Amino acid sequence: MRRYQHYIYAVVYSVILAPGLLGNVLALWVFSVYIRETKKAVVFMMNLAVADLLQVLSLPLRIYYYLNNTWPFGNVLCMICFYLKYVNMYASIYFLVWVSVRRCQLIMHPLRYSSSRRKGDMCICGFGWLFVCLGCLPFPLLRNPVAAQNIQPVCFSELPLRPVSAPVALSLLILAEMVGFIIPLILVLACACLTAGSLREVRDGAIPDRGEKRRALRMVLSCAAVFLVCFAPYHVTMPLDFLAKANALSNCALRNQILLCHPITLCLASLNCSLDPIMYYFTTDEFRRRLSKPEIPEGRTVSRNLSCITGREKAEDN
Repeated sequence: MRRYQHYIYAVVYSVILAPGLLGNVLALWVFSVYIRETKKAVVFMMNLAVADLLQVLSLPLRIYYYLNNTWPFGNVLCMICFYLKYVNMYASIYFLVWVSVRRCQLIMHPLRYSSSRRKGDMCICGFGWLFVCLGCLPFPLLRNPVAAQNIQPVCFSELPLRPVSAPVALSLLILAEMVGFIIPLILVLACACLTAGSLREVRDGAIPDRGEKRRALRMVLSCAAVFLVCFAPYHVTMPLDFLAKANALSNCALRNQILLCHPITLCLASLNCSLDPIMYYFTTDEFRRRLSKPEIPEGRTVSRNLSCITGREKAEDN
């Protein structure tokens, strides 16, 4: 079982390392140019790219561990990498929600967005990082790295669990599922429904351009797809894996099946750091335009002048 898990992790992490690194570095480069030019949730997408990039940068140590079956870097670095895995995952979930909410808001009520609202987006991002960092603390606190080193240096999911009462464990699992996945998924699906509905009706102050609405709908649907592909399988198997490792399941066949499936769902959860840059390219005009015609928006001044000259780009950015 251990060899199987290490093989799965090493292969998947090696595959997503290069595209995840390149894609998110490009995303930060592109969005840094357009952050003052557009209202289209760029602040949230930049923070999403940062979360994905932090996850990618931790992959080389994980790959080393799963290829060599040992962790020679000490308990502190092990716990930091273990903790950052969950911080980056739930930060990605948080910012995907806000990307969907902001795009939906701009379609339904575009005139309400102002420079003060953009500053509010910065506060939302800061609160999100603080909330996620505090909310993910139970993940490393429930592990006991010292007990594991008496046998063989291990890390990540193979760290032994600390003794915890059933009510506490159940409460933490329910809280993680509700706040970390179910409520965010409901918000993203609601934004998708509202954005799709805006294509069939005209409201006062709403964007009349159906092309813009379709682009917004593609963005929101892409966020929902990332949720369903990357995060839904993991959050189905996460409580079951916790019960299996806590020896709370009497059925050995079920326990083995869960231990086989959970590594795959964990890899799917890590796949989002490579899928998000693809989402940016196909759903964000600024991202695609910057990569396909880098000579046009060389600076913010040039881009702003072009936006004033071409009415289509001005409509897209406003």
